[in-house]
Amino acid sequence: QLQASGGGLVQTGDSLRLSCAVSGRTEVGSVMAWFRQAPGKEREFVAVINWNGEITRYADSVKGRFTISRDNAKNTVYLQMYSLKPEDTAVYYCAVRSRSTIISTIGSQYAYWGQGTQVTVSS
Repeated sequence: QLQASGGGLVQTGDSLRLSCAVSGRTEVGSVMAWFRQAPGKEREFVAVINWNGEITRYADSVKGRFTISRDNAKNTVYLQMYSLKPEDTAVYYCAVRSRSTIISTIGSQYAYWGQGTQVTVSS
């Protein structure tokens, strides 16, 4: 199971940190990622991190503003978001890609998903 938290209502330029705690049979150390879906839009990739945190990749729209990290001892992945913009408003989902150590930006390659946490950035 994946439990995402940390969303909320903030103003343009504010920061937020999302957390995603992994429990149960989900493989610890798998590739983990964040995706988001804005109203009326398709789900899009945000950031991904490999099993030991040494490899990360970001969507161009968040590069330089968001940082993904993980704490395997706590089975948790984080998404630190800075300089938030109204266009960052979306439901943010964490996902785990089990049985693979290769990072991916494709949502269909992730087997486990959290319930989502709403991030709303007001202008």
